[in-house]
Amino acid sequence: MAGKGGLTWLKRRDAVRNHGLFDTVRGATKLLYSDLTNAEYTDAYSLTSFNSNGFSLGLDGGGNANGGTYASWTFRKQPKFFDIVTYTGNGVSSRTIAHSLGSAPGCVIIKNLTSIGNWCVWHRGNGTTDYTALSLNTTNSSGNVGPGNYPDFTSTTFKPNSVQAASTGAIGNLDGDNYVAYLFAHNAGGFGLTGTDNVISCGSFSLDSAVGVDVNLGYEAQWVMIKRTDSSAGSSGWYLLDTMRGWTVDTTFGDMYLVANTTAAEAGQNIGRPTATGFAIQASTWLSTGDYIYIAIRRGPMKVPTSGTSVFYSSSFGDTQTSFPTGFVTDFAINKVTYYNPDLGTYTDGSNFMLARLTANTTQVTNQASTQSNLDPASFWAIQDGYKWANGSGYSIFGWAFARAPYFADVVCYTGNDTLRTINHNLGVAPEMMIIKNRDTALDWAVYHTGLGNTKYIFLNSTAASATASSYWNDTSPTASVFTVNTSNKVNSSPSPYLAYLFATCAGISKVGSYTGTGSTQTIDCGFTGGARFVLIKRTNTTGDWFVYDSSRGIQSGNDPYLRFNSSLPAVTNTNYVDAAASGFQVIGSGLNVSGGTYIFLAIA
Repeated sequence: MAGKGGLTWLKRRDAVRNHGLFDTVRGATKLLYSDLTNAEYTDAYSLTSFNSNGFSLGLDGGGNANGGTYASWTFRKQPKFFDIVTYTGNGVSSRTIAHSLGSAPGCVIIKNLTSIGNWCVWHRGNGTTDYTALSLNTTNSSGNVGPGNYPDFTSTTFKPNSVQAASTGAIGNLDGDNYVAYLFAHNAGGFGLTGTDNVISCGSFSLDSAVGVDVNLGYEAQWVMIKRTDSSAGSSGWYLLDTMRGWTVDTTFGDMYLVANTTAAEAGQNIGRPTATGFAIQASTWLSTGDYIYIAIRRGPMKVPTSGTSVFYSSSFGDTQTSFPTGFVTDFAINKVTYYNPDLGTYTDGSNFMLARLTANTTQVTNQASTQSNLDPASFWAIQDGYKWANGSGYSIFGWAFARAPYFADVVCYTGNDTLRTINHNLGVAPEMMIIKNRDTALDWAVYHTGLGNTKYIFLNSTAASATASSYWNDTSPTASVFTVNTSNKVNSSPSPYLAYLFATCAGISKVGSYTGTGSTQTIDCGFTGGARFVLIKRTNTTGDWFVYDSSRGIQSGNDPYLRFNSSLPAVTNTNYVDAAASGFQVIGSGLNVSGGTYIFLAIA
């Protein structure tokens, strides 16, 4: 928020505690509770300062109790996304207040700072004829805040209200009282590579709890707040979901939610899931049939990465380490797990576990055609700049971590339907490599690679050569928005859940490519300037392993250790198949460079 300002919202996850809202306009230590009617409160031990890279906390103050686990959501002031306005009421119903949102608000949340009073929420999906409002601190259904007072919210002003509503008690403009208003944009564009992409939407949907609903935003959501508007009964609270805490596509442990109008600790319930084009509320008896509003925020990043270290990291750690700090929000990872036998002085075989934030309760093994395994979500994905893994005594872990980013990598979850179809993605360019796994059936990992073309497939968990079949990709190449799957049960069997990892060539960052072996040293030019830090190679015209090299273990002159994604065997350290090259990497001799052999690869700088 440096130079911009904004709002930070804190909530303790593991215990009953108030929600605390702080913003740069009112200043640090100035606290509001979304679950109470209290006026503004000063707490010197709460959020003590806003910094250039985040914020600082005091001793406790609701945000830093020893051993407590917390969530924070920070909304930066930015035209066409979010704005904060403070003003003093004058009791005039026709009054307008200027704002700098740069577009008509989709939602405005107002709180009296001077006096006790409900939070007043106007939302475009809750009616645009009368000034209908909700209260953030209650489960109340819609209420009319004053006859004849219409929203008249424009790209430069909004209209508060001077009348107390009979049903909600919301007050927006009492003479002499001070107020804060939080303004959220709706589908206003202003972002992305072309400056036309939306990052926030304020909409509505009607839910049939027996059927569920898919909400199409045109982008994948990472944070949503939903509220039932036609009733205060049942599940009518202000529910908060986000992908950092465990809003996933799985149902084993439920979606981890908090409620803005209560002090309740975090709980799990199967509410819905993010999708490549928005979010879905699943069929259930937990959310009641009725009308709902939402605020949804897009998953980032939207910029094309400019350094490999911002999207890829590799390292090893021993049995005493359970966190894997990568320096970026990690969206998926592969952990190679081996056990050291002190009696023999050797490492035993260990599988390669594939983890994804979208399926944070499960893991798949790349060297097996097995079904997914369930894991306690507390064991990983619990840190902002990396991930966690439930390690054990004697185990050694080597991990490769990836971020989703335009032109580099994406992750998509979908459910099979046995019918030729297209699947939406958010890579921004046509995927050049796709790795797809049926998650509930013991089937091979299907791989598409541009070096093989759209008529062929190959398996990640196998040494087999590539083969031809239209039942995988229907002989159709992916596009910048969709990829095609046909009826093979490895890519589209009903009603199996699937996980797809997508990769593309990103200039200076990654390269998806192929080469033909020469039998003598050749340099594979990836367009890099500092060499490859990760190389995955597979021979495709005959059998061959999926060889994995990385700079953490050594890509250098002389012997280079390699692992294999299709094998549980430990590292091989006595071969010299790959060497460093500034523009990418070199293949040496005939190990991964047999004359006439065809090879595919993925390299990351």
